[in-house]
Amino acid sequence: MKKAIFKALAKLNKAIFPSYTKKQLDLSKATKLQMAIIGWRVYVTKRALD
Repeated sequence: MKKAIFKALAKLNKAIFPSYTKKQLDLSKATKLQMAIIGWRVYVTKRALD
């Protein structure tokens, strides 16, 4: 049940949030908001894959 929710959330994240790897964002120059988005995407992706 939880895995299905996180898979759906991962698809939603992909559609809504920007991909910083495609923009070649330097993590040392990222703002706090960008770091929060990156952290959220990592958390959701990890949960969807478990």
